[in-house]
Amino acid sequence: MERDLSATPNGATAPQQTQSAGSTRFPPRGEPMITGINRVGLLALYMKEVRRFLKVQTQTIWAPAVTTLLFLVIFTVALGRGGREVLGVEFASFVAPGLIMMGMMQNAFANSSFSLLGGKIQGTIIDYLMPPLSPGELMAAIVGAAVTRSIMVGGAVAIAMLLWPGVSLGVQHVWAVIWFGLMGSVMLGLIGLATSVWAEKFDHNAAVSNFIVAPLSLLSGTFYVIDNLAPAFQAVSRANPFFYVISGFRYGFLGESDIGPDNAVVIAAIGIGALNIAIALAVYAMLRSGWRLKS
Repeated sequence: MERDLSATPNGATAPQQTQSAGSTRFPPRGEPMITGINRVGLLALYMKEVRRFLKVQTQTIWAPAVTTLLFLVIFTVALGRGGREVLGVEFASFVAPGLIMMGMMQNAFANSSFSLLGGKIQGTIIDYLMPPLSPGELMAAIVGAAVTRSIMVGGAVAIAMLLWPGVSLGVQHVWAVIWFGLMGSVMLGLIGLATSVWAEKFDHNAAVSNFIVAPLSLLSGTFYVIDNLAPAFQAVSRANPFFYVISGFRYGFLGESDIGPDNAVVIAAIGIGALNIAIALAVYAMLRSGWRLKS
């Protein structure tokens, strides 16, 4: 004997009962209940990622500040004596903005590169894939948390550097400090997220950090102006996007840059923004395909 499972005890079907009660009607099966941006889910994932690195803030924020300050101390003592000036300022004031930006970028990469990779290794990747979050929302939350960490690290590094004699962090162009600081953090956050998708173990993550991110950061004009290099190495430096981020960030503090005149800095700012859009589209395509995440 067949039984109508949709019928209720009083003989009315479930849809009729829902309609008569005046309650919210569920959409047909297969249609999403959340339309537009899932703001609650995006904020929840963002806060989860922020709280993750704040739980160990001694390691994720204050330790990078001390390490970067040691760079300043070593290079200032070794190269900055005798009133040496670069771009019209004391060497300590020249190198300080580059070190701040370098610390911000490296920590943005470190934060986002761990998110999905940690889920893969610990077996909790389902916590990222099951919630009703689109690939764009997933990317925005993880990269947003990476940018938040980079800003905190940048602030901690700046405070630490102000304690070192001879360092001046007066701002000449606020827009350049904000734009290049954010764009550099977003770029490394996106690269870190792409690494997190690709990597299968921590060795893969460490390889990208040690052989790509660190060399590009250190050889991007952080400690020198590229005019001191041979023409061939100048061309290599100008092909490095990190160079434009660090030099543009320094331009915001000093009002001078080895990128070129003011219009060249503006063109570099536009170029970094366009590069970030291209990287974001590529990372979005990776997340949407589920490559190395759902297999």
